[in-house]
Amino acid sequence: MKAVLPLALLTLAALPGCASAPAPPAAASVTGTVVWRERILLPPTTRVIVRLQDVSLADAPAKVLAEDVLEGVHAPPAAFKLAYDPKAIVPNHRYSVSARVEVEGQLRFINDTHIAVINDGPVSGVEVLVKGVGR
Repeated sequence: MKAVLPLALLTLAALPGCASAPAPPAAASVTGTVVWRERILLPPTTRVIVRLQDVSLADAPAKVLAEDVLEGVHAPPAAFKLAYDPKAIVPNHRYSVSARVEVEGQLRFINDTHIAVINDGPVSGVEVLVKGVGR
């Protein structure tokens, strides 16, 4: 009976360590800037929308993993940060950053090239060149 009591106390002392939840994974992010070559000052109603997308499936819409909306950007560069869950990243998938600039809800600039990030490219210092659209 005396040997059982110390063993029971040792077991109870170890239980709180088993009950603690694992720490959540640190959020990862893709950072960079959106730039355009035109030397114009945009109005205060300008919105720059930057998205991190999974573009792995050829005949399906891209899955948006993160989005950053920058309000009132007057001139480039526009800095962005796309925070995403690292557990959502699949090693053999392709990820891309896209950007668009809207003025009063109308598309003014958009990128027209694939910008690889994460598995096939960088996660910091990403530069997204957007080009003017016809009016």
